Amino acid sequence: MDLTFVSTNAGKFREVRTILAEYDVGVRWRRASLPEIQAARLDDVVRAKLGAASRPGRYVLVEDSGLFLPALRGFPGVYSAYALQTIGLEGVLRLVGSDRRARFQTVAGLSYGGRQWLRSGACEGRLAKRPVGDHGFGYDPIFVPAGHRQTFGQMRPTEKNELSHRAHAIRRIGRLIHSWS
Repeated sequence: MDLTFVSTNAGKFREVRTILAEYDVGVRWRRASLPEIQAARLDDVVRAKLGAASRPGRYVLVEDSGLFLPALRGFPGVYSAYALQTIGLEGVLRLVGSDRRARFQTVAGLSYGGRQWLRSGACEGRLAKRPVGDHGFGYDPIFVPAGHRQTFGQMRPTEKNELSHRAHAIRRIGRLIHSWS
């Protein structure tokens, strides 16, 4: 099976393509900006993205991820991209104080023929004291997954793809597709 992943983020595309290859799913990338509705839940954002990205006769995959910080009552959450663009990693680190617990969440959505399937994934961890590492993108240089000492930004892509929120969600999509054959 082949599907189209719609995103502006080349890093996300590489992760999705690598993970879905485990399920013999080919992935094409359609670089496109999708509407980022203001919503309280990632599910709602993904449903809106699917509505905008869906194409007749094609399997289309989108995702949305957020960094949820208990010290900030879940902020930035669904506003993670906006927070990163406006205050950056250093700004987020200044906001949290001593409670550095963090949870990365992803909702991945697949559509075909007017139907939608959503799958989620999460990764618990904590924020580093400062950005470290050159790998990955977004919040990767400050997120340390539970049980590890390195940030996602320090990990090789294969190691991150074993642990990450996105990897968990995309593997659930892969298992769903595999169950159809």
